Amino acid sequence: MADFLSELANVEATPRAKRPFCKRCSRPLTVCWCPYLPHEPIDVTTTVWILQHPLEESRVLRTAPILYHSLKPGQCKIFRGKRFTKERHSEVWRTLHDPETLLLYPGPDASDLNSVPSPTLSSPHNLVILDGTWSQAKGLYHQNPSLWNLKKVQIRQSGCSKYVIRSQPTDACLSTLETAAIALSVLEDKPCIQEVLTRPLVALCEFQLQHGAVPHQSKAFQIQAGTYTKALSKSVRKRMAKQQQQQQRKEL
Repeated sequence: MADFLSELANVEATPRAKRPFCKRCSRPLTVCWCPYLPHEPIDVTTTVWILQHPLEESRVLRTAPILYHSLKPGQCKIFRGKRFTKERHSEVWRTLHDPETLLLYPGPDASDLNSVPSPTLSSPHNLVILDGTWSQAKGLYHQNPSLWNLKKVQIRQSGCSKYVIRSQPTDACLSTLETAAIALSVLEDKPCIQEVLTRPLVALCEFQLQHGAVPHQSKAFQIQAGTYTKALSKSVRKRMAKQQQQQQRKEL
C-alpha cells in the first residue's frame, strides 16, 4: 500500500486545459462579442474621450471596450484616473480647454444635445464621457475643476437600458456605450449608429443570461416594489419623502 501511495505521489498532475480567449475582447471565445462589431469601424467626425475611474477597469462586463473597437482608431480615447492634471495628462488637459469640447453630464445646466450644431471636418466636436458607477462619475466631476467650465449636454432617452445584466440607479440610466451611441447618432445625424454600436452589448447580455445570469431591475424600481434589501442612504430617503409629499399634494 505504501509503495502504491509513493508511486501515486510521483505521478504528474495533468494540467487543466485553459479555455481559449479572444485576444481583442479578452473574453472566452464561446461568449466573444467581437463577431457582432461593425464589419468596418465606424468613421465619425466626433472624437469620444472617456475618462474612466480606475475601478471600472477591473469590471469584466464593462462596455467602453465595445465602443473603442467599434470606432476608427483615434476616435475613441480612454484615459484612466481620478484626477487629470496638465502634468500627467497633457492631451486630456488640452481637450478640456478646447471650446469645441462637450461634456455629457446631465443636470439643470445641461443643454439638450439635439440643440448642438453637427460637427464639421473644420470644426469637429470632442465629447467627454465619465465612465464608472454613478457615484464614481460624480467623484470624477468634482475632483477635476477643468470639467466645470465645459459646455454640458444631455440626451433625451425613452425606454430602458439594454444592459439588463447590471443594475442601474433608475430605469432611465444607460451604460457608457449606450450613452455614447445615442450621442453620436445625434451629433453625426446618423440614427443607425445607435443600433450598430449596441449590437455587441445585446449579444453580451444574451450570452450572460444563457450562462446563468438574471435580468437586473434598477435600484429605483426595487425600492418602489419593496424588494430592495440594502440600507437606504439619508439622501435617498429624503428624496423619496419629498416625492411622496408631491404625490400627496397632487392627489389633494
